[in-house]
Amino acid sequence: MKKVYILFLSLILVAACSKNSDSPGGSPPDPIDKSANLLATGASANDILSNNTFTKLLIEIGYVTGFQPSAEAINNFQAFIQTRTFKQDIEIQYLELPSPNENDLTLQEIADLETENRTAYNDGSTLAMYIYFADAPSDTDDPQEGTVTLGAVYRNTSMVIYEATVRELAVNSSQVTIEDVETATLNHELGHILGLINLGTLPVNNHEDPNAEHHCDIDGCLMRAELQFGGGLLGMMNKRISTGKAAVPGLDSECILDLQGNGGR
Repeated sequence: MKKVYILFLSLILVAACSKNSDSPGGSPPDPIDKSANLLATGASANDILSNNTFTKLLIEIGYVTGFQPSAEAINNFQAFIQTRTFKQDIEIQYLELPSPNENDLTLQEIADLETENRTAYNDGSTLAMYIYFADAPSDTDDPQEGTVTLGAVYRNTSMVIYEATVRELAVNSSQVTIEDVETATLNHELGHILGLINLGTLPVNNHEDPNAEHHCDIDGCLMRAELQFGGGLLGMMNKRISTGKAAVPGLDSECILDLQGNGGR
């Protein structure tokens, strides 16, 4: 998660420099004000959790052809948002995109693709979020070591789901479905956008994992670090199923308390 955060800071600097370099005779300024959607992860936590400023949430799902997320996972994701935030007016719109034809993707490349393709930005009382479902894995993956990344956040309203990796992981289990892995990954990354852990939403009590920055130290929580990575998530979900629990974990009481303290349910 630390690497994601550092890379994000560099993306913001690039965006700021680009905006300030406009000059007479150059390209006309973008008529859409994107600045509120180009902030640090967690910066819009309260805006998403509460209805104080924005009463509607518009989620734009950009997906590479053939890598559209399952309807079940998106329904689960919407239900999770409505359970933990005061956003009840939620609109989902889909944007089919061509493949970037890359063997893997850096966060900078993902941010560049968002700049090219994203159409939904904050407007009036509507807050917009963008989720990119990629057909290529993260450039940080090391399959030989068994470390693969399922998702990442890189701005206050932006996340990527490595859908190709999600599908490859799910087929390794006879109990866990693709929909389960998609749901867990979406909910986990949303948790970071909502400021968990100590990423814009202050903890009421200390429960940040000392060995995994911005992740929870409570067993079984959705915000455990292993949920961001393949092998750990699969192991956790198989264990839950074997004990009669739902495959996808939820937030523990401390994470819920943190969200409530920042305007959530």
